[in-house]
Amino acid sequence: MYKKIALLFAVIFCLLNAVVAQADRWQQHIDYKIKAALDVKTNIVKGTEDIVYTNNSPDTLRKVYFHIYWNAFQPNSTMDTRSRELGKVTFVNRRGDTTADWDGRVKDRIQKLTPTEIGYQQVSQITIAGKQQKLIQHETILEVQLTQAIAPKSSIKMSVVFEAQVPKQIRRSGRDNAEGVRFSMSQWYPKMVEYDYQGWSANQYVAREFYGVWGNYDVTLQLDKNYTVAATGVLQNSNAVANAQGLKTWNFKGSNIHDFVWAADDHYKHLSKQVRPNLTFHVYYKEKGGAEDSAWANVLWAAEKALPYMEKKFGAYPYPQYSFIQGGDGGMEYAMATLLKGPGLGTVFHEWMHTWYQHILGTNESLFPWMDEGFTSYAEEDITHYYNLNFAASSPYISESAKKRLSIANEKAKAQFVQYANYAGYIALAKSGLEEPMSTHSDHYNTNYAYSNAAYSKGGTFLGVLGYVMGEAKRDELLLNYYNTWKFKHPNANDFIRVAEKTSGLQLQWLKEYWMNSTKTIDYGLNDIQVGNNTAVISIQRIGKLPMPLDVLVTYKDGSQELHYIPLDLMLGAKAPETATKTIIQPVCKWAQPTYTFETSRPIGDLKSIEIDPSQRMPDINRTNNKLEIPN
Repeated sequence: MYKKIALLFAVIFCLLNAVVAQADRWQQHIDYKIKAALDVKTNIVKGTEDIVYTNNSPDTLRKVYFHIYWNAFQPNSTMDTRSRELGKVTFVNRRGDTTADWDGRVKDRIQKLTPTEIGYQQVSQITIAGKQQKLIQHETILEVQLTQAIAPKSSIKMSVVFEAQVPKQIRRSGRDNAEGVRFSMSQWYPKMVEYDYQGWSANQYVAREFYGVWGNYDVTLQLDKNYTVAATGVLQNSNAVANAQGLKTWNFKGSNIHDFVWAADDHYKHLSKQVRPNLTFHVYYKEKGGAEDSAWANVLWAAEKALPYMEKKFGAYPYPQYSFIQGGDGGMEYAMATLLKGPGLGTVFHEWMHTWYQHILGTNESLFPWMDEGFTSYAEEDITHYYNLNFAASSPYISESAKKRLSIANEKAKAQFVQYANYAGYIALAKSGLEEPMSTHSDHYNTNYAYSNAAYSKGGTFLGVLGYVMGEAKRDELLLNYYNTWKFKHPNANDFIRVAEKTSGLQLQWLKEYWMNSTKTIDYGLNDIQVGNNTAVISIQRIGKLPMPLDVLVTYKDGSQELHYIPLDLMLGAKAPETATKTIIQPVCKWAQPTYTFETSRPIGDLKSIEIDPSQRMPDINRTNNKLEIPN
């Protein structure tokens, strides 16, 4: 009996621990049933939405909000005004050229749209229990003042009637893009604004990314029978035929997602492959023949090869399909799909990895863009490095000359992945004089340059820095722990750093505060070498204002090496040795002290070289003083 009771308590203890290990944060829920018809001649979409919205918050909601994104594509909108104002700002880029700061895809193009080219979304009515609700339009946000409040832990049914004009393609969505895709239908329906622990995220559509409520989508689309539709979700009626008017209806369903995109063209080529019993990949592109068609076929081939590595490093892909769709103005991620200008694999991997950070973890990108764009940029470089080393040269869809170039490049590639592009972008930003804290709201950076380099490059560099501070193995463990703890829960920066602390056993709030809330930089230099008692006494100076733990590699004339690891006092701990090189753990360096001195194990006459951060994972903004070669 005692053993049975002990076993029962052990099981209960384990279950409680398992529960505690999971993040506990309420989430709203929504079910959309959308029916829409697109007239391909007039470019007008008319539709209805039947919505069931569940308020899982502790708050009573007396109003709700909807995004009506396409109103941004009108002259003198906030998006238009902001773009033209940023175009007046100039700076010198890395090539030494003076350039305007505006987004080259937008510029002043919105200002020039005619009435038949603009975008608009008009909601004519929203009813609840047959009663029309009061609607107040705030450009790209629709306020709905409810006749019936939504109590905590309750649901409400809403019916929405809307009409929209597909804009000339400007940014992400629109018609007739540069590659000739007829319709890129993103942000096309009135979409409920997310209400979370910080309140309503009712941001105007100015330029940046999106945030939404997880739920289920049942979408029916009707348009000309000659058009192929590519979309989020799983097609339910693949055998559908056109009606007497020449219109065909497409029905897609997607579960546990927070957005829905589709594209349509009358010359789409469709490729697909079932890569495992519960997952099919699709590629849709404008067929042109030749090398470009082969490159699109290569997208399907490369995606299958990369998937096991992606899931091993970043977590399981949970949906039954993914579509790579030609459309839009570059690359943009949506639930279970992406719009791509072309078939370049760097963009393919980047947009697909947004599934993990934008659609499964779902960070609020208005507040924490670096947690999506930065982490995705890190993953893009990691996956590209892996794919190039292991598969690129064996693809049946690239030329022999390209295979030879890849083989040569792979021979030169380092076995250890290093984020060259992210680090270079961040260091350029840090030296530019334009950097702002990463805590700046996405739409309120002073320059597009500062936003993009903070969100993408500095955000990606942060994961490299964590690998340096925690150790690579612990950082990789962190990424999986983060995914498994916070998927479908909208984590913030502190949520991420707490998982990092639990994974590493180190205190890391200091690093988050410096990296996110300041523009302080890392700069260490070798200061002095003195003769010790049968040792060399090495002094290191902290020049920058951001303190770090230090790896210092000492190489002797006989070829032997020792790595001196200097923990930072703020960490209250140390990372485990990472290499086979003899590692000597030195006493902690206090963050406030400007210099640090330690001794080698052999006399100064034996020294060949000394190098701070030999792995180059610490983004030191001036590496010229990091290494000293000692002449014979």
